[in-house]
Amino acid sequence: MGEEELDGTPEEEVQASAGLYVVKTTIGHEKIVADLITARAPNREVPVYSILSPHNLRGYLIVECADEEKLRYMLRGMPKVRGIISGETVDMDEVVPFLTPKPLVSGIVEGDIVELIAGPFKGEKARVKHIDEVKEEITVELFEAMISIPVTVKGDHVRLIEKEGGEE
Repeated sequence: MGEEELDGTPEEEVQASAGLYVVKTTIGHEKIVADLITARAPNREVPVYSILSPHNLRGYLIVECADEEKLRYMLRGMPKVRGIISGETVDMDEVVPFLTPKPLVSGIVEGDIVELIAGPFKGEKARVKHIDEVKEEITVELFEAMISIPVTVKGDHVRLIEKEGGEE
């Protein structure tokens, strides 16, 4: 598809002219708005190339579009849309952190105190003994256990309670 043309313009030129716009939505309705934009854009001839709804950026969508005015017109009156953040477009450097997933074990170090939030030891508190960042697993020692037995759990099965130095 690299050499194909869209409306007489090479695809590379169309993509180069596209901008990234931040659309403000009602919190919790980002997917609904993204689906509405996806459905309405072809009918209204709005050149939307992609829509990003980052999990940790609630209430906002990042829309890649070649024509800001057509995008604004299409969003006018759309349910759950609060508008486009006025100003310049977003740089790709600002979007890249949302495209790469954050490791489950980030922010946890050996010696931290965690609470197990899933599995057979749910609700138990433990001290982190080892972290395997590749497998995203954490080996902990339970506080309430009679014998110190290391237990390995997935990174998303723990919640950090206290950092090693005593701060959270």
